[in-house]
Formats: sequence, structure tokens, C-alpha cells
Amino acid sequence: MGGELAGKVGLVTGASSGIGRATALAMAAAGASVVVAARREAELATLVGEIEASGGSALSVPTD
Repeated sequence: MGGELAGKVGLVTGASSGIGRATALAMAAAGASVVVAARREAELATLVGEIEASGGSALSVPTD
């Protein structure tokens, strides 16, 4: 993916919903590889799937 954040890595906490989820999607759309962290593992997996389906790169890190 190209974009103004191509070649950058973003870390988003609270990424399973709300502003964190929207931020992760926006960063991925701008070309960043995104590390998403949150407590809800299933929601993170869904988010990673969406990012990867749109051609982006993401890694989930479940937290507590």
C-alpha cells in the first residue's frame, strides 16, 4: 500500500473498537503497517483481517 505513511509503523492501543479502531483503519489506509493492541482478542482478529483484506499489514497484540 502506498500513501503518506508508507514505510512507517503505527501502534494503536484500544484498537478493538471506537476511536482506536478507526485510527488503525485510517493509518493502514494511509500505508502504515499497524500494530493493534486491546483486550478483546476476537475483535482484534477481525480488525487485522479487514486491514489485510484491503492490502494492508497488521499485527494484533492482545493485552490485559
